[in-house]
Parts: sequence; structure tokens; C-alpha cells
Amino acid sequence: MNQQNLIRMTKENTIKLFESKQVRVYWDDKAEKWYFSVIDIIEILTESNNSRRYWSDLKIKLKQEGSQLYEKIVQLKMKATDGKMRATDAADTEQILRLIQSIPSPNAEPFKIWLAKVGYERIEETENPELAFDRAMETYLKKGYSTNWINQRIKSIEVRKELTDEWELRGAKKGQEYAILTDEITKAWAGMTTKEYKNLKQLKKENLRDNMTNLELVLNMLAETSTTELSKKEKPETFLENKKVARKGGGVAGSARKDLEEKLGDSIISPLNAKDLENNKSKQIKPKSD
Repeated sequence: MNQQNLIRMTKENTIKLFESKQVRVYWDDKAEKWYFSVIDIIEILTESNNSRRYWSDLKIKLKQEGSQLYEKIVQLKMKATDGKMRATDAADTEQILRLIQSIPSPNAEPFKIWLAKVGYERIEETENPELAFDRAMETYLKKGYSTNWINQRIKSIEVRKELTDEWELRGAKKGQEYAILTDEITKAWAGMTTKEYKNLKQLKKENLRDNMTNLELVLNMLAETSTTELSKKEKPETFLENKKVARKGGGVAGSARKDLEEKLGDSIISPLNAKDLENNKSKQIKPKSD
């Protein structure tokens, strides 16, 4: 299995591994996570005639080793071979990758090699952060994005980092609180929540910014930069105060969007996603003819 197969694990409704063999999947819309059938993964990697027994033995081994993997396994109903919906052990992408590391199988080696490579690259990036930008540039170029779009996207990463550093300084917690604050900014400038925006672009787990046009990226950067600068000035001390600042910052870009849309005669918020951007089909917004 190559890296592209691994990427598809989080992007496709039907997950195909090792050519024609399939893994049952479940999309949790609320958590925005893919869950995969553990039994299916094990059957493919081990080519075992009794994958359920293999999994049962592996669970005992993992527990003896002190692994917390099994505690994070969930039971989800998935279609069985007889066509009926039955409860089966399932895990998200992170846990599946952890599971793969525990399976001594030649089929698992490509995953393990890839994981080792990614881990080594992350250590390198910690020592030299510029490498992260270089690799991001290379990845986007391979996907077919234009150089102009990539430059905007790289800049947006810097802008986002400055914002999250400011949030951390003001006591906001990573994860849920960052997501709520991001939602406030997005609603204020785009007129919809992050989830609604992703739905418009027909996205699931994909990064919203990776699916924005140049104009959308610019306005999103304006919203986040404005929030950062307002936060530095107002110095919010509570989460509620951080939310108010986020709305103000997003509102700056929201006003700019409405003003530009009035002059252009068309909406800046685009349903286009990465597939369109990769094919160099970014929407050109034109004013309506008189």
C-alpha cells in the first residue's frame, strides 16, 4: 500500500485497500470523523482465515502491554456479509494507524515505513520549522494547485498560527474552544458556520481552507488577522470575551465581503472545492452586466 491509499482512508465514502478488497466505514457527522471496521482491516493485513479470533487475541495482548487502544474502540452498526446491519468494533484513523503498528504482517510494513517517515519529518520540522513550509509547498504543487493560490495558503497558515498563539495567551483551550472561536469568526465574515461552509463545498473531513478560492482565503485571513490584533488590544480574560473579540474580527472581513460583493454583483462565497481548484477551475467572479 502506498501513501495515496492511506490518504484515501479519510476522504472516500467507500474505502478501497489492496485493490479490490474493501473496508467498511462510517462517517460521524457530529465528530467529523471516519470510523473503520477493525475486523476488515485485520483481515486484509493478516490474510487470516479467522480475523475475529486474531482480533480477540490481539486485544488481550494490547491490554497486557498497557495499551489504551482497546478502550477507544467503539461499537457501530455496519452491513455484514449477509446484508444485515450488525454491531462491529470500529476505530478512527488515529487508532487504526496505532493498530497497524501492532500487527506483525508483511502487508502492514508499507504503513509502518510511512509512519516512521512521517515521524522523522515531524522531528526535523520541530528543529527547522521552515521545512514544514517547504513540504507544504511541494505537496500542494503535486496536487495541481496554482502557485498564486499556494502562496496565499502558506500565508494563511502563518496567520492562523499567530491567532492560535494569541488565543493560548488569552487562556483559550485547544480543541473545542478553538473550534467555537473559529466558528464565531466564520459566521461573522461568511454568514455561516464552519460546518455549513463545508457542507456547501460538499466536504467532510477535508480542511476547509484547502478548498477555498483565493478571495475566500484572503477574506478568511483578514478575519483572523483582525481578531488577533483586536485581541492584543482588548486583552480578553474570559472565554466569553474571546468570543466577542472573534465576532468583531470576523465582522471586519464580513463588511469587506459585503462591500466587494455589492461592487462585483456576485457572491464571493463559493461552492467550489479542491477538485475544482486542482483542475485550475477557480471561479472568476464577474460583475453583472447592466
